[in-house]
Amino acid sequence: MLRVRPVHFTSRIESWKQFLTALGMVQTEDDGGWQVFDSASGRLALHGADAGSGQDGRTVFAVEVGDVAEFARRTNLSAQEDGTQDSAQEDGAHADGTQAAQLAELVTADHGEACGISAPDGFSFLADKALHGAQCADADPALAVAAVWYTAEPGAAIRTLLHVGARPRPVPDNDETADFTAKNGGVLLVRPASGPPRSGLGFEYDGGLEPLHERLTGAGFAASLTEEAFGSTLHVANPDAGSPNAPATLWISQRRPMG
Repeated sequence: MLRVRPVHFTSRIESWKQFLTALGMVQTEDDGGWQVFDSASGRLALHGADAGSGQDGRTVFAVEVGDVAEFARRTNLSAQEDGTQDSAQEDGAHADGTQAAQLAELVTADHGEACGISAPDGFSFLADKALHGAQCADADPALAVAAVWYTAEPGAAIRTLLHVGARPRPVPDNDETADFTAKNGGVLLVRPASGPPRSGLGFEYDGGLEPLHERLTGAGFAASLTEEAFGSTLHVANPDAGSPNAPATLWISQRRPMG
C-alpha cells in the first residue's frame, strides 16, 4: 500500500484543527504529540512545535505503507531493475570502486520503525507504517491531500516516485512538472525550483470551489478565489502566517480531469 501523509509541525495546533475541520477532514488519531486527519484521499499529521522554532510552520513530505520492510525491498528492486540503482557486489561496492547506495533503507525514527528514502537530488523522506487502514468515510469526498516535492532536478524526483510505487497521471503541459497519485490515497507533485530540494503542502478539490470557499470563510478563515490557466485555485490564510517557515497562504486547487 502507499498513502500520502505529510507531517506538519506547528505551534498553532488548535488553529490547524479548526482549518482542517472546515476543509472537511476528520481527526482519526490522537497520540499525544501526533494528531492525524483524514481526507477522502490522503492524510495529514500534525505535530507540535515551539513557537518561532526552526520547525514551526514546516511541512515534511512523507507517506504511509503497510509493511516498511517489504516496501523497502520493492523500492530497491524497482530502482535496480531500471538501472538507476546498480546492484551491489558482495562487498557493497560498485564496479568502479564507489560505494553502492540504497534508495530505501530501514531506519529507527523517534516514533518507531520506518523506511527512509534518499533521492539522487539530496531530498529524503520517510515511509511510516500506517496505524489504521481505510480512509474515514465522514471526510469530504471531494478533498485530497497533496504533498509537493520542489527540486532543481525534477527527473530525479520523478524516477524516485516511480520506484516507490506512485502512479503517474497526465499533466496539462509538457514542462518539468509531474503529478502522481498514491494507490491508497493522496497526490504527489513534483515542481521545478531553484535551490535545495524542499517540501510543500496543498490540497485538491474535485468540483467547484465556491461551496468550499463559503465553508472556510464561514469558519472565519480569509480566503480568495483565483482563476488560473488550468482551473480555479482557492488561497486561504495560513494558520501559521508569521512564522519564517510558513507561506502566507495555503492553496486548494480545483481538480479538472484531463481529456
